This record gives sequence, structure tokens and C-alpha cells, in this order.
Amino acid sequence: MKVLGIDFTSSPNRRKPITCINCTFKGHVLRAGELEEWTEFSAFEEALQRLGPWITGIDFPFGQPRKFIKNMGWPLRWRDYVMYVKSFERKSFRDALNAYRRNRAKGDKEHLRQTDIAAHSKSPQKLYGVPVGYMFFVGAPRLVQSGVSIPHLLEGDPDRIVVEAYPGVLARQIINRRSYKNDKKKKQTFEQYQARLDLLAGLRGEYLNDLYSIILEAPDWICIDPTGDHIDALLCAIQAAWAWQNRASGFGAPLTVDSLEGWIADPSCLI
Repeated sequence: MKVLGIDFTSSPNRRKPITCINCTFKGHVLRAGELEEWTEFSAFEEALQRLGPWITGIDFPFGQPRKFIKNMGWPLRWRDYVMYVKSFERKSFRDALNAYRRNRAKGDKEHLRQTDIAAHSKSPQKLYGVPVGYMFFVGAPRLVQSGVSIPHLLEGDPDRIVVEAYPGVLARQIINRRSYKNDKKKKQTFEQYQARLDLLAGLRGEYLNDLYSIILEAPDWICIDPTGDHIDALLCAIQAAWAWQNRASGFGAPLTVDSLEGWIADPSCLI
């Protein structure tokens, strides 16, 4: 099976491209292959149209919290509210999220999906720091338009399957909360490089096989990139491969998966 891992960004450019790693998955062995870097959304869109069969893990929130959607009065079906959001300009989307947050009580300004609670990930409403809200805004409509299948969210081409990935939840299981990347050159350190080496060593070890039933074959050079985008793409591919292994049981989604919010493909998110 062909497996791709995609580390996404809301504003791809030469300095910060969308990063994709191509892998093959046979038996329990996931072999990392060549990297692709896309500086424009058109290349990402073209990749989603490639003939299958393949499965891809992509690092951005595919959905918004149910509470937020209901309070905003958005359509109560995933595809419908995603395409409703597509009608917004970037500024109007930002203004809508900021207005929602403005007069709400502290602790009730940005909500979490069920899967965010399990994964300890950020609210998909967040527009600052790591702007995952913008990633949803530019990414989710492109998934709908591509005609792919997203288990529990969207029925499309069964040979082109996409799942939501989150590298952080897997990385923390190997190296805890050690910093292993930074986009800013001045903040990139040797300690982060060592953390990436330790992360890769852990991924090659027994832990991945025990919890994910995956044996990883990946080259050392994947640790060179100080932004961590290359190794994050690999983590996305691992989560996609895990989902593929569990395709007979809903691609590994929890029984309580919310088809309005979406879910992160990782065994730690089953609680």
C-alpha cells in the first residue's frame, strides 16, 4: 500500500513549504521514501488527485468543535459547514472567530473537539501561535473538492483515503515534551537535533511495533531538517499506516467518533 504523510501549512512558500513523504507499507513494515515540498496549494491539490490506491495522513484539524459550530449557527453536517466556510474571505473568517471569542468568559473562548481532548492538541479555532484555525480554513474545503474519502466524515473515492494526523501526540510518546524543532533559525539548537535523533531511534524500536504494530525503516537524513517538517511528515505517515491496518474496524476511530468534528488517527486517541 502506498502511504503518504503530509506536514501542512496555511501559507506555503519557499521557506515553509507543505512537506510530503512517500512511503510503502507491506505487512507490518513501513518504508520511508522520497520527500516532496510544495510551495503552492496547487501542488497539494494535484497530489490529492493522484490515482490510488493510497492513504494519506495530513497534519491539520479537519473539523471544528461541535459547541462552536452550533453556537455559530453553521450547518450541522461536516461537508456542509466546510463548504459554508469556503464562502468566507480569509479576513471575514478571522473576524468571525475573533468576534465569537471576544465577549465570552475566560476558559470558554476556544473549544476543543473530543479528539483534541484525547490528543492534548490545540483548539481548531486558534488563529495565533500555531494557526491551526487557518489550516482548517484553507485545508478542509480542498479535501471536499478533491473527492477523497475521509472515514466517518466524507464518502468519496475509496482508493484515495485521507485521515487527520497529529505528529505531536506520537512524538510525545517517544521523547515526552522535549523540543525537537523550530521554524526560526535563531532558535534552532543542537539539543533539538539530538531530540530528533532520539525520536527516530524510538520510532525504529519496539515501542512502535508494540503499540502501532508497525516496523519502521527510515533514513537518518530525515533528522537533518531543523524545522522538523520532514520528521513530522514521517509521523503523519505512521499514523496513516496505523489507520490503514485498522480499516476493518473503522480505520481505528473511537466508537464515539463525532462525525461533525472529525478525529485524529492515533491509538492514544481511542479513549
